[in-house]
Amino acid sequence: MANMMKAAVYHALDDVRIEERPVPEIGPGEMLLKTLACGLCGGETMAWYKSEPKVLGHEPVGEVVGLGAGVSEFKIGDRVFVNHHVGRTNSHLSLRGHPTRDPFYRRMKLDPGGVCDYYRVSAQHLAMDAHVLPDSISTEAAVTVEPWSCVLSGLKVCHIQPGDTVAVVGAGFMGQGFVHLAPLFGAGKVIALDFSDWRLARAREFGATHTINPRTENPVEMMRTLNSGRLADTVIVTAPFPSAWEQALLLVEVGGCLHLGAPLPPGTDWVLDGNRAYFDHVTVTSRYSSDHTDTYSYIRLLEAGRIMADQAISHRFDMKDSAEAFRMLVEAENSLKVVIYPGGIPAEYSEVT
Repeated sequence: MANMMKAAVYHALDDVRIEERPVPEIGPGEMLLKTLACGLCGGETMAWYKSEPKVLGHEPVGEVVGLGAGVSEFKIGDRVFVNHHVGRTNSHLSLRGHPTRDPFYRRMKLDPGGVCDYYRVSAQHLAMDAHVLPDSISTEAAVTVEPWSCVLSGLKVCHIQPGDTVAVVGAGFMGQGFVHLAPLFGAGKVIALDFSDWRLARAREFGATHTINPRTENPVEMMRTLNSGRLADTVIVTAPFPSAWEQALLLVEVGGCLHLGAPLPPGTDWVLDGNRAYFDHVTVTSRYSSDHTDTYSYIRLLEAGRIMADQAISHRFDMKDSAEAFRMLVEAENSLKVVIYPGGIPAEYSEVT
């Protein structure tokens, strides 16, 4: 194996470069994976969220090519998913059910990232959140494990009761995940809202029973029309804009839940009507990222055929075209999950990419 490798490195929103990086060295209890495919996440377009420069990608699927001393549960050639962040079990926040908010979680990362030829996973990663993928799960489907495990994690705190009406504000890739997985938590009607008719059409494919385009329809009036005069029991907002959060709150029925599915930039005010906040009994929830229990559950759902993950892949790129792939992610028009293949796009996808 060569000592150097290619990596797609983020320097700015309009500056993604292919650079040479050393192949990571592994120590005892660690593994080296060859990247088979890696998804790009909308969070990577939030300039305030990352330091720079940084190797793109935290949604990789890899093949084991190197084993450190003491690693016995994996073998060379295994196709593996490893979560990019992993927690610990014995901290105050973890013991109280918030492992992803433990500072330790953010410090644990894949080395150096996902959009590169090879990456190192630590012993803590292997101990907490590493999974050999069954043959029934395609590599492309496995690219969705990290992001849609975050969806599953969020749905766990939404207090959905059987038959509830769930509205999803923002039908990008993460919004599609909430639309698609909400019925697994008991949702009855699932209503997607977005300014893009293309994304709304995709939401219907992923299980939305109804759609609303706020550009041409009054969301509150349409919600009541579609839902027997009531607003939604649970509203999930994935669009990271104050206006979207304000719209989402207007769609929540008394006693319902508003779930914040994406953060606003630091320092952004979100002002509530204090009178309504008291009387409406609306629960506001959020859930940052996913933990090892979420990824385990999601992989089991994938294996059971409950999730149409492959259909969420809209575009594929060779690593040399990472700048174009990132531009598509930033523009967020007619695309959902963008996947980069460091070893080149597989032949079976060449005609559909």
